[in-house]
Amino acid sequence: MPLGHRLGDNSPSQFCGVETEFKSAMYHVIDFNITDGGFDFVLAPLTDPDYRPSLARKYHFGSFAEGMPFTRSDFSVEPSLWNEHVAGKISTWIDLDSEDEALRMDSETVLKQEIAWASYLSLQACYLPAPKGTSWANYARCVNQILQAGGINNMKLVLRFPLGKTDDDSSASSGTSVDSWEAWNSFRLLCEHHRQLCVALDNLSILPSDNSLERWYGEPVIAYIIHTDSFLTNDRDNKYLPERHQRLITHFLDHSCQIIISEKKIHTQAIEEDPYDTRSAADSQRHSLRPYLDYVSHLYRGLHFLSEQERLEFGSRDVLRPPLQPIKNNREALTYQNFEKDKAKHKAYKRAICQALLDRVPDEKALETVTVLVVVGAGRGALVKASVQAAKETGRVLKVYAMEKNPHAMVALEKLVASDDYKNIVTIVRNDLQQLIPPLLADILVSDLLGSFGDNELSPECLDGIQRFLKEDGISIPSSYTSFLQPVTASNLYKNIKEDKDILRFETAYVVKIHNVARLAPSQPVFTFTHPKKENNYRHKKLHFMIPESAMVHGFAGYFNATLYKDVHLGIEPSTATPNVFTWFAMFFPLRIPICVARGSTLEVHFWRCRDPAKVWYEWCVTSPSLSPIYNSNGRSYWMEL
Repeated sequence: MPLGHRLGDNSPSQFCGVETEFKSAMYHVIDFNITDGGFDFVLAPLTDPDYRPSLARKYHFGSFAEGMPFTRSDFSVEPSLWNEHVAGKISTWIDLDSEDEALRMDSETVLKQEIAWASYLSLQACYLPAPKGTSWANYARCVNQILQAGGINNMKLVLRFPLGKTDDDSSASSGTSVDSWEAWNSFRLLCEHHRQLCVALDNLSILPSDNSLERWYGEPVIAYIIHTDSFLTNDRDNKYLPERHQRLITHFLDHSCQIIISEKKIHTQAIEEDPYDTRSAADSQRHSLRPYLDYVSHLYRGLHFLSEQERLEFGSRDVLRPPLQPIKNNREALTYQNFEKDKAKHKAYKRAICQALLDRVPDEKALETVTVLVVVGAGRGALVKASVQAAKETGRVLKVYAMEKNPHAMVALEKLVASDDYKNIVTIVRNDLQQLIPPLLADILVSDLLGSFGDNELSPECLDGIQRFLKEDGISIPSSYTSFLQPVTASNLYKNIKEDKDILRFETAYVVKIHNVARLAPSQPVFTFTHPKKENNYRHKKLHFMIPESAMVHGFAGYFNATLYKDVHLGIEPSTATPNVFTWFAMFFPLRIPICVARGSTLEVHFWRCRDPAKVWYEWCVTSPSLSPIYNSNGRSYWMEL
């Protein structure tokens, strides 16, 4: 039974599982926990925890002698139930880096046997125990062999890591504590960021600092395991979690993570009395873990309601797309339609035009002064409408020239201009923006040429070509815009690019609805452009980011913030983003070789905006704490065509 239904949310976060012990009759486990208990799946061991290959070979015990682990028959459960309702749990005793050679060899044998068995059963995921001790190279080698061999189809291998510590944990004071993120980072580096290697976090009683937690937001966390001893009980005997735990679980629920409920006794190696084999779902009492499931369901139902726009964008989360090239390519009707729905954006533009008109024309001359306004890149007329509406609201007289080079958008624009509200006010200029010769010098120049990184759709070059037709005291809307950059952990984005095995894809900037991302430091300004201006468009900026916790930098998120006019701002930079604006997603500039940054270190980054007569492009590199290549030299992989 899913946790609930949030319109538009079709992610795995709707589903909650339960961790169980090894039982020879799997159908009882499924019947009790899913049919009766209401859980969606079980995390179940695949073999008897007492099984050891070395002992099986020594005593020739049953099927052990033939190299197969002692496990339940797959005939007891339909194959579809294995696939839909069971996640495999690899034996927790394995230690592939043990000093004990017999244990090490047994561990490697069992790991490969159990994963092969899970793949045969078509399980969607197999959960591996966290590495033991401080060395795990052999463990990673064995897992990497399995991943690289490609024999497990699409099954995910999920490493479990503890998040925080228990109330009685003394490891930190004894100096033996291992940072779980550091362990995960080392493991995934040894496995070359393989896309089928994922993470499950074990929620412990005491959580680490917020900075430490936030590192996980950009990692491939597919499950969050909540232990029952992390819950508190209120006066009405209801289960609940402390506030920090609630916020963390809510975040993971909103980022497509499944939740798994686990009792502490699950982690003991002894097999306790089996309640599942002695009673059926029909005569069993309420599942003992049902109150915990109900609480998780309550948290899921409490997630913020997805707006219509969020539902439309849900499928775009973490999907990499090439940026628009408006000079080279004309926009499509669907793109215009989506942009025209952005009420917040057009409201900001109208407010800026209103202020400019009021500043430009005093009240006493409102009816006798005609203001010439040019809309650059008029599209299907959204900013034309905003301009005419601004004139009506301010009582000013306006003459509008709507410039557009797309002949297909002109069809809708002509229909708009033919209507009574516009035909005596608006004139269409059917020229390429770079070849424009307007009939009159403009008082106000309004443009809609901004990209996700501000200048990445060549707004500076477009406006350079026409600003000579703006009066000396003319107003440009926007008057300035600044790009911003932020280092991020974005494991899923990195693996999606890596999947193509094309080195040039790591030198390409992408537009993406960033969702599963850890923002490692506040964003910083990069390039600023003002209009009208008398400067070239080449830029270089060196940035220094202080990273509070050790982290992996997969690339940089790019944003912009624009000043339309005076105090009217528009942008997507996270700390100042205009509410409800959805025209722009963020940019993503990847690193081919991710950079590991130690706690408290400074990340030094260089960004260039380069150009020649035919194109404009960015180049970027990291110079500290380690050197990266200079990406996209001479615009060999990604450029904006003039």
